[in-house]
Amino acid sequence: MPLFKKILVPHDASEAASQALLVAADLARRNDGRLIVLRAIAPFVPFSDLGSAEGSGWVPPEDVVSLELASLERLVKKVLTRNAPPVECRVEVGSPYETIMDASADVDSIIMATHGRTGLEHLLIGSVAEKVVRHATVPVLTIRPHDLDAKKRR
Repeated sequence: MPLFKKILVPHDASEAASQALLVAADLARRNDGRLIVLRAIAPFVPFSDLGSAEGSGWVPPEDVVSLELASLERLVKKVLTRNAPPVECRVEVGSPYETIMDASADVDSIIMATHGRTGLEHLLIGSVAEKVVRHATVPVLTIRPHDLDAKKRR
């Protein structure tokens, strides 16, 4: 079973996600694989719709999605400077967890960052990475941010 032929890399524009992208690129290169880099844009409700009976979740217009896609493509190009494996960038509208799970249907593995939230912050915000690890049907490799690892060693 090939684990690193088609790798999904969720990317939220954080440094931790770029670290995960580097790991994924290395594994894809070594296995003649390719990457799908995914950014999820969470829908939101404008203030004017709050409290209205007919208010519904707002989906960003296409120009926002295309701007995010261009931004993601620039970021990926900057992070993966040389010898990059084939990369496809995608921007989807939806909850990050559900978007990642939907995109994982046709990949071999997922490589993603964990932000290392703990305590009350983890309880209130939750962890997309944790949900993905628990429910994904493909292997998931999580990458912790380097700065958190350095703090633990002190």
